[in-house]
Amino acid sequence: MPGDTLTRLRVAITAFFALDGFIFAGWVVRIPAIKHQTDASASTLGLALLGVSAGAVVTMTLTGRLCHRFGAHPVTVVCAVLLSLSVALPPLTHSALALGGVLLVFGAAFGGINVAFNSAAIDLIAALKRPVLPSFHAAFSLGGMVGAGLGGLVAGALSPTRHLLGLTVVGLLVTAAAGPTLLRHEPPRPPERAHDAAGEAPRRLDGRTRGLVVVFGLIALCTAYGEGAMADWGALHLEQDLDTSPGIAAAGYSCFALAMTVGRLTGTALLERLGRTRTVVAGGTVAAAGMLLGSLAPSAWAALLGFAVTGLGLANLFPVAVERAGTLAGPSGVAIASTLGYGGMLLGPPAIGFMADWFSLPAALTSVAVLAAVAALIGVTTRRAVAG
Repeated sequence: MPGDTLTRLRVAITAFFALDGFIFAGWVVRIPAIKHQTDASASTLGLALLGVSAGAVVTMTLTGRLCHRFGAHPVTVVCAVLLSLSVALPPLTHSALALGGVLLVFGAAFGGINVAFNSAAIDLIAALKRPVLPSFHAAFSLGGMVGAGLGGLVAGALSPTRHLLGLTVVGLLVTAAAGPTLLRHEPPRPPERAHDAAGEAPRRLDGRTRGLVVVFGLIALCTAYGEGAMADWGALHLEQDLDTSPGIAAAGYSCFALAMTVGRLTGTALLERLGRTRTVVAGGTVAAAGMLLGSLAPSAWAALLGFAVTGLGLANLFPVAVERAGTLAGPSGVAIASTLGYGGMLLGPPAIGFMADWFSLPAALTSVAVLAAVAALIGVTTRRAVAG
């Protein structure tokens, strides 16, 4: 495949990663307003919000099969349209039950596009022969930061209905601009995976391959657990345990997200220099040390530093895990690893909530450090499989 075609495909896939982060973050910042609109209690809202994760996890395996059947490119475009349309639905609901129902649809589209564009990106990486998956995930992080920042700016001026409808318009415009590139070109496929072309039956995974894919999924789970914990509990820890102002507390997740973005932007160079195994081991070790500092530090500034170090450490673990799973097993591998990863994001916040009740929130947050260390240990014990 010509180099200019590969470049156009890379730009198009990057646009979909950024769009995914932008839309998801735009929805997240309007959750308080949706809570007020539906008159939901904290517990019923929490159950409704589980619809996003449940829809994503249930859909991921199906999306892997659809990518085998129709190709990752058209599935990415279809899921982008569904994601863009479904984000406008939550403001139209007036009960927690209805909200949970539309969030199942939104979560299904969110999970579907994640499997599809990761599968498309892994095919492209094989053709480029460079470990550039972290750059795609950096686009997701940047899109999320822009979506959250813009959402915060317009929250006082626009109703949730108008804001999220605006996200629909942006999503459809980006899909219209980037989608044709994906639809015109088949994914570049290395010779050893040529038999996975669209329209043929997916490969059957042998026991060893499936086991390795699950191992990479566990690395993704350890990473996503930390991301979910930081998003839901980091600010509360700063404000409740370290007596910071709400503004400084909100900066906690910003430090984490910014550091993760920087880590992913430099991830390709890091992987080329260190290789996958040392990147996973070093990343897990750094994240464990950072989270111990972030959760146990006696001052807010030390905790913020710990959050940033955690973000740098976790940044490239999920991309490496998904890339290795996809290389081994195609879209099915991406689906399995992603399902386990998002399962970790689903598990993390409630698990930390229970542990915070049993012990304390700082003690509960050390579980992020424990799982980051587990990811590093997995990298050591499976170094040949991780290195590829």
